[in-house]
Amino acid sequence: MYLTGKDVRQKETFNLDWFFYHGEEEKVPGDAKTTGYRPVKLPHDWSLEYPFEEDAQSRGSGGYVRTGIGWYKKCFRVDPAAVEKGRVFLHFEGAYMLAQVWLNGRSLGRHVYGYTPFEWEITQLLAADGSENVVDVKVDNSAQPGSRWYSGSGITRNVWIYGTNDIHIAPYGVWIRQPEVTKEQAKIHMETRVCVEKDSKADGKSDPEAALAAEKSTIVVDTSIYAPDGSLCIQAGTGQGRLTAAYGKEELLFDQEFVLTSPVLWDTKEPALYEAVTRIYKEGILQDEVHTVTGFRDIRFDSAQGFLLNGIRVKLNGVCIHHDGGCAGAAVHPQIWERRLEKLKSMGVNAVRMSHNPPDPALLDLCDELGLLVMDEAFDEWRIMKGKELGSNTHESRGYSEWFDSCHEEDIRTMLLRDRNHPSIIIWSIGNEVPDQTDPEGYLTARKLKGICRELDPERRVTQANDQICAEPRAASEEFLNELDVVGYNYVDRWRTRAETLYDDDKRAHPGWCVIGTENGSLGGVRGEYPLSMKEKAGWWKQPYYSAPVKVGRLLHFTMTHDYVAGDFMWTGIDYLGESHWPARSSAAGVLDTCGFEKDSFYFYQSIWKRSEPMAHLLPHWNQDMEEGTIIPVLGYTSCESAELFLNGKSYGRKAYAYPSYGMTERYGHFDKAPVPVNTDDLFLSWDVPYIPGCIELVGYADGREAARHTVNTAGAPAAVKLKCYRREMKGDGLDIAQIEAELVDERGNLCVQADTGLTFTVQGPASVIGVDNGNPEGMESLKGHRIPAFHGRAFVIIQSDGSGYGKTCTLCAHADGLPEEEVTVSIL
Repeated sequence: MYLTGKDVRQKETFNLDWFFYHGEEEKVPGDAKTTGYRPVKLPHDWSLEYPFEEDAQSRGSGGYVRTGIGWYKKCFRVDPAAVEKGRVFLHFEGAYMLAQVWLNGRSLGRHVYGYTPFEWEITQLLAADGSENVVDVKVDNSAQPGSRWYSGSGITRNVWIYGTNDIHIAPYGVWIRQPEVTKEQAKIHMETRVCVEKDSKADGKSDPEAALAAEKSTIVVDTSIYAPDGSLCIQAGTGQGRLTAAYGKEELLFDQEFVLTSPVLWDTKEPALYEAVTRIYKEGILQDEVHTVTGFRDIRFDSAQGFLLNGIRVKLNGVCIHHDGGCAGAAVHPQIWERRLEKLKSMGVNAVRMSHNPPDPALLDLCDELGLLVMDEAFDEWRIMKGKELGSNTHESRGYSEWFDSCHEEDIRTMLLRDRNHPSIIIWSIGNEVPDQTDPEGYLTARKLKGICRELDPERRVTQANDQICAEPRAASEEFLNELDVVGYNYVDRWRTRAETLYDDDKRAHPGWCVIGTENGSLGGVRGEYPLSMKEKAGWWKQPYYSAPVKVGRLLHFTMTHDYVAGDFMWTGIDYLGESHWPARSSAAGVLDTCGFEKDSFYFYQSIWKRSEPMAHLLPHWNQDMEEGTIIPVLGYTSCESAELFLNGKSYGRKAYAYPSYGMTERYGHFDKAPVPVNTDDLFLSWDVPYIPGCIELVGYADGREAARHTVNTAGAPAAVKLKCYRREMKGDGLDIAQIEAELVDERGNLCVQADTGLTFTVQGPASVIGVDNGNPEGMESLKGHRIPAFHGRAFVIIQSDGSGYGKTCTLCAHADGLPEEEVTVSIL
């Protein structure tokens, strides 16, 4: 039974005990029978539960998966006291897409967009005596191909049930504005929207103005703000603030003004978080309580200095990410994001673009906690449809543009209301590569969307990711670009001489523009593979491994050394499902693969973005399938002043590259640091060496001494499986997970990059396998099975607790063909 507690606001997960049906049969809402359904947990994505199919209607853009229509059903009871005392709501964080919801056979409504939350009050439709209720959800993702990347299908985010009193804080009703923040003080303007609902449960009617008039003088808002160390730093009621009333939507609006002296500022290195506790009282009796986490910081975009955080110029070392979690599909547990974001941050990432839709709120919470700056993005389509042409699509494309006119205002308002308290968010993006940028009337849509952003959040700036600046035959209009506070560039080096001049032409023509790279290419590539030539029909953007860093490095060098460019969001941080051509089912553009394993390109960016930490990395691996003595390029990525390559103890020379370059200081001929002879303007080093199996090493030097070393040995045959668990503990709530990396190693412990041995995973104890992957973009094995071949020596598995093992343990066993079994134990809390 739900909502049996005594708190004035009760919120409980609604993710367990669901049943699911996928098929053509139209179900009857309100029927408690589950014949033909099967049990599932939420979040849930049905698309990965079927084989990848070349003729799938989602096509290559959607990842060659099944979509269609699914029905969810759940029978539940609610404590009669919760129904009697106040209000009960059902809140969905996201369902892809076209979700229709019924309670006890009565329609609650429909929500179209798959990436924004929605909720309904269900008080009047609940069984008041505590007997059984039935909720039905129909999710329709049959309009295909409907996405340019893998969308997933189903109730893909959390569902909550919560109860309040009649007098309660509105959804997203606490807004902590920060009009002025310095290290000396933070001026805080808090707005609290309070719903006052009376009599509507009894007769279905209410009188908003009468209710507000009767309650206004008796309602008090009390706010307490706690510092990162837990100490109370502000406590004040409305008597110390300013009270105003707003009569729309049966709400009262309370304003409060505070000054926080000597705040601990939120930044990327020390993301200090405060907690605001808002309490609503009527005649001294507590009616509602809401906790809001935020951080105080000053953010500013400047046409000359780029981006400033707390008054200090910060280059945005960003990546774009899609919403899927590899073998988790679109139903991504927060821990999956936590592991991935920690790896990206160790690479030097300080910013993330949520491409191309509002993200899971848990992902934003993690960015707050980890100190990652966020570009929060609303849409991939406005009024003009985009083609979903990848994968030999012969179907008519579908998409959000069909719903834009009727849905966009609600969706972007919901995004801002939900997200605007997150300190990590530094800019709103109203769209990605919308064709409307070249339309004569497109600027009017941009103006409207920007106006909504300014209305709901005057402090943050607004951008759009433009891929048609100076494009041919039609370019983004100047009227459109002038509507943006910050002009976003996708693939700035794509057209004519801009391959060389990059942002400079527009800087001269529009010196007042603030500019940012919203999306530009990365090294990408398939982990463990090193093409020596361009494959036929592979695409002009897929370069041999030894030349790919040249173009990418040129733009990176420019971005890092030109202050007026705020930064760049590289495409992409992580491989993602979809946007592929058969036989591939996923893109290989990331620096992490779909398992979260680091590719060589990871270390390229780390060598530039983390210059203060000595590191060295060489490629390719040293188990090449070629004749001994063949000359091949060996690349070195290093943050050191210089690096030397050794093969089987023989030096092939020390080299250095010219970044960053330093000039003279104080007087002619004086250098703060002795110049190092350089070999290249590229951001990497290269040697041509004969392939001879054995040991190859890259040694980095600083101040003439060894500072870093990377050693790669030619691996022998697989001799063992090595398991590494991201966390050795998980909650026994039936929802928590553990993530395990598997490696095949030889008898000396070297990774067997040549191995594709089959791995079978089983669990002993109160948990089960819910996903397997190996990072191979062309891998057609089920991601929801128990067996998968290693890809270049590696595989990945996710297990989930079954809710029955508190205080126990579970053991994951890895069985590799012809090798000893290996296991890892996870504690159940």
